[in-house]
Amino acid sequence: MTNAVILSAGQGKRLAPLTDTRPKCLVKVGGQPVLYWQLRALAAAGVEDVTIVTGFGAEMVETAVRTMDLPQLPECLYNPFFAVADNIGSCWIAHERFGEDTILLNGDTIVDPRILRRVLSEAVDPISVTIDRKSGYDDDDMKIRREGRRLTAIGKTLSAPVDGESIGLLRFLGDGGERFVSAMRTALSDQAALKRWYLSIIDQVAQTGAVGTVSIEGLPWTEIDFPRDLPIAESRVTRFDWSGAHAGVGVAASLGSPQGGA
Repeated sequence: MTNAVILSAGQGKRLAPLTDTRPKCLVKVGGQPVLYWQLRALAAAGVEDVTIVTGFGAEMVETAVRTMDLPQLPECLYNPFFAVADNIGSCWIAHERFGEDTILLNGDTIVDPRILRRVLSEAVDPISVTIDRKSGYDDDDMKIRREGRRLTAIGKTLSAPVDGESIGLLRFLGDGGERFVSAMRTALSDQAALKRWYLSIIDQVAQTGAVGTVSIEGLPWTEIDFPRDLPIAESRVTRFDWSGAHAGVGVAASLGSPQGGA
């Protein structure tokens, strides 16, 4: 059974003042928290076993989750190092959750359920990075290079040529989770690694040929970093396709319509 890990420990200071007193994952898009859209999409794809890594405003996140009528309550794991470590720290807090079929989702990425369904149907490598393509890339994009479907490099500082960008959604199959955790363990023997993004570990593992890609070009998603991203996100969630959702399963059925509740 597929499980999911959502990295929601960050405050999201670039979204201030919206995040002065609440974590980024609880900022509202279309009347609902970012976390709502993530749980709803996962449920629509049949993924109910979810672990949320919390940090800033952890109690607020736990309270919000309890108010959601979920068929299976997500487990919240608190990352006490959220203020001093980058997201590799949150991945390590959840390292025991990386099994033989695990989805990893960044806490600021909302995706159409069709994206998750494509990843679940097309990802075949030990580790798969979900990618999109566009005409140009900026300094904040997590850029990738690939040969065929195989990932050869990933990072924000990649120079041209660039073959796409990571959207912040990965899948681990077979021993992929074990490979990732092992590489993290080695990296974290150096305290300086706490300041690394977890995708720098994926870049290392990619050199072994174990990392593939799944393209979702043309399907709606958005990463929320700045206030200017919110109206873009709101327009995109209206294009999400909830048809084919698992009947009676999860948030898609039990949290109400996208315009309901807080």
